[in-house]
Amino acid sequence: MGIPRSVIDQTIERLVKEYGSGYRQRIHTGVHQAARRWQKTDGSPEDFQEFCRKHFFADAAQRRTVFQRFLDKLESLYGNLHRIYREFHRELHVDSGRMSPVDLLFAQYNPFAHVQEDMFRTRLAFVVLLNFPIYSLAEKDRLGRTWERRQWAEARLADMLVHRIPAPVQQQRSAAYARADEYISHYNIFMDKLRIHGKTGWFPPGVHLISHWGLRDEIKALYPDPNGLTKQRMIYTIMNRILRQEIPAVVINNPDVEWDPDSNRVYRNGCPVSDPTLPEADRRYQHLKSIFEAERQVDAYTPDTPSLIDRRFLLDREMEEAQVEALIIDVLRAPVLKALARLIQNRLGRALEPFDIWYTGLRPQAHLPEAELDKRVQKTFPTLTAFQEKLPWILQRLGFSAARAAELSHRIVVEPARGAGHALGSQMRGDSAHLRTRIPEQGMNYKGFNTAMHELGHTVEQVFSLEYVDYYTLHGVPNTGFTEAFAFLFQSRDLHILGLDAEDAARLDWLYAHEMWSAFEIAGVALVDMRIWRWMYQHPDASADDLKRATLEIARDVWNQYFAPVLGMKNQEILAIYSHIIDAGMYIPDYLLGHLIAFQIFSYMQDKDLASEMERMCKLGRLTPRVWMQHALGEDISARPMIEAATRAIKNLKRRH
Repeated sequence: MGIPRSVIDQTIERLVKEYGSGYRQRIHTGVHQAARRWQKTDGSPEDFQEFCRKHFFADAAQRRTVFQRFLDKLESLYGNLHRIYREFHRELHVDSGRMSPVDLLFAQYNPFAHVQEDMFRTRLAFVVLLNFPIYSLAEKDRLGRTWERRQWAEARLADMLVHRIPAPVQQQRSAAYARADEYISHYNIFMDKLRIHGKTGWFPPGVHLISHWGLRDEIKALYPDPNGLTKQRMIYTIMNRILRQEIPAVVINNPDVEWDPDSNRVYRNGCPVSDPTLPEADRRYQHLKSIFEAERQVDAYTPDTPSLIDRRFLLDREMEEAQVEALIIDVLRAPVLKALARLIQNRLGRALEPFDIWYTGLRPQAHLPEAELDKRVQKTFPTLTAFQEKLPWILQRLGFSAARAAELSHRIVVEPARGAGHALGSQMRGDSAHLRTRIPEQGMNYKGFNTAMHELGHTVEQVFSLEYVDYYTLHGVPNTGFTEAFAFLFQSRDLHILGLDAEDAARLDWLYAHEMWSAFEIAGVALVDMRIWRWMYQHPDASADDLKRATLEIARDVWNQYFAPVLGMKNQEILAIYSHIIDAGMYIPDYLLGHLIAFQIFSYMQDKDLASEMERMCKLGRLTPRVWMQHALGEDISARPMIEAATRAIKNLKRRH
């Protein structure tokens, strides 16, 4: 703090004398907030006093005018910078042909890097800090239940300027994430080049799958395949080679060589490669370490949240770390899991294997072969353009009126993803949300359609929570777990869109069993992600190799504690395969939150209209999770509804069969 305590006290007393004792609390809060962030480069103590005298707005009308001015200007600023960000990342995110080396440099450029520092240097930040209080998470949860919408919007304006992080630090952070994103986006395995028992041809020509999403989804799709188990075991071997960094670097994203994952030998034109095949050499973990080092640079400028762990939970999720971990443990310890495992084992007719954490046979219509689903998708959505053109029809099938479906579709742009797929919302009304999904050369298949439905849920939420929200600083949802919830809801209706609805009474029971098993898997990954970041902060000087060893040990420990008692085998490392562990900075807990919130919303909507209820919920905007849940559903986030529903479902299924 660059302002002496005596100057702070003098400034407060002068303002109280000018405006009256009724404003003392506001003045005290505002002056202290501004003084705490004022640096010598911002001016002298006398400059600080003069600034406060000139820019404290006691008059309610003046304060409203200043507030509205910030809303208008910030929407223009952030909205246009976001459009630049989207364009600079286009080649990294959108499959528009071969990337140039310069494309990664563009992706590393962060147009937002200087915004925060410029707000302080122009003193605009100090206007906000002087006039609008910063509330703690506990205060927002306690007081926010009765706040007017404007009070929430003012609190969110102040939240935008809690920290003062230098632009070079912001830029370094962005570059680390962009490099990791580029690494993950190009991590493809050419499946038609794999050898099993000395033979290729196990997969169709040209099939290449991204790690980990494409590999995982292929395991899911192979359950009905007569040769599925052999292929699943091979993919599982590939995943372990990736995790342990034993995978030969030459086979990554390369269609010109063949690879036997079991022996780890590489072939060219059917002949063994005579030169030693070099492994990837810990590149995977070096990217994670680079992100950690970039976040550590940020730590010094966020004293209230001095680690990415704190920022993720207290600022991004606005949920205590202990609260989220308790939800994770509730899922992992659910007694119903052993009954689900027995049901899956009986349906498979064999002992469970580690990759059965991705078993999808509990899902309604899971008996449908992937090839049949591909045909149905090709008939309905032969191309990405067809999916774009049919967005109004899809949304009407989900319950939206023709007018609302047309409005939403007008704000959503569909594009081919270079990676697995994602949604990129806008930050300015009138702009578009962008839906990206991976499309093979042959056209849309079921995997791409299923991902597209997930991303459609994201983009519809993004449009609603920006275009239809009353105050700009309230746009969005409480945290990414909530947008994941709507994405999961849309994804769960993919077969409905294809006209493959179940008619039998057991549909919900199968769905509840499936959702519980899915939550079990992602809860384990979330706990691994959290423990990896704790380990990195405890060992800040560790090498990439040290990090690899720790990651594998953490994955084994979580498996042995929670998964071995359910599946029956120990010392598996597969929970660490998620690519977002590497490139997203402890994002995975949001998936688990998304599953739980989606289930609560799904249960709430059983006798209600999805379209109107989703619109109502999204218009609530970015309240804290607890306040949002109370307004939306009248309950807190909990694993209990899912666990209880799955327990009832197992009993019902046993009774029927």
